[in-house]
Amino acid sequence: MAGRGERVIRTIHVRPVPGRLSSLEFRRHLRRTSTDAERLLWKHLRARRLGVKFRRQVSVGPYTLDFFSPERRIAVELDGGQHYEAGVRDRDEVRDAFLASRDIRVVRFSDREMLLEHEAVLQVIWQATRGE
Repeated sequence: MAGRGERVIRTIHVRPVPGRLSSLEFRRHLRRTSTDAERLLWKHLRARRLGVKFRRQVSVGPYTLDFFSPERRIAVELDGGQHYEAGVRDRDEVRDAFLASRDIRVVRFSDREMLLEHEAVLQVIWQATRGE
C-alpha cells in the first residue's frame, strides 16, 4: 500500500500469443527474446559503432528485419538452423526479392558464423556499409 504522496505502479505481464500480436508488440517480443548471436551483433552495431546507425527488429512491408540501416539501406539477417530447412530458403528468397525491390541490400549470416567468427562478420558488414 502506498503512503501519502506515493504512487502505486502495477505492471501487467502479458504472455505473447503467436499470431495475435500487433506489429509493434511482435518487434518488442523479438527484442526481448533475442538469440545470443543477435545480442552479440547488436553490441557491435548499436550507437554507430561501425560509423552507421542501425536499428533492431524493423518492419519493412510484411517483414521484420533483424537489423537495418536506413541511411545505407542495408539489412543484416542472422539465420538460425530453421532457415536451412526445406521451404524456408524459398521464403527467404521471396523476402530478399521484396526488399531488393525497395532498394534494400540484405546481408545474411548464420548464428553460428556470428558466434564463432564475429570479427569476419563485422568486417563484411562494415564493407557493405561502405558500398563494397
